[in-house]
Amino acid sequence: MAGWYELSKTDKGQHNFVLKAGNAETILRSEQYESKAAAENGIASVQTNSPLDERYDRKDASDGRTYFNLKAGNHQIIGTSQMYQAAASRDNGIESVKTNGSSTVIKSMNGA
Repeated sequence: MAGWYELSKTDKGQHNFVLKAGNAETILRSEQYESKAAAENGIASVQTNSPLDERYDRKDASDGRTYFNLKAGNHQIIGTSQMYQAAASRDNGIESVKTNGSSTVIKSMNGA
């Protein structure tokens, strides 16, 4: 099963999205956006940039866990992964975003 995006609206009226893998696991989380249109532009940016390995910034947290940021061509962070216990798991997460990021399925949640 292919992945999809879930577009949500917070209690404070901001919008965000998550990218889900085919198994429904969240693999990428966006920042908060002021408008639905801005969040939709963020999704379009993930769709464009997710296949490109150079757009992934592999990071190590101070507690030894690893994570990654997906960045646009202008170096702005589009989305952030969960925290992983090992670099190999982080790299699998990147591969999952590469595989599922091109999805055109967007599900509106929470009144988004």
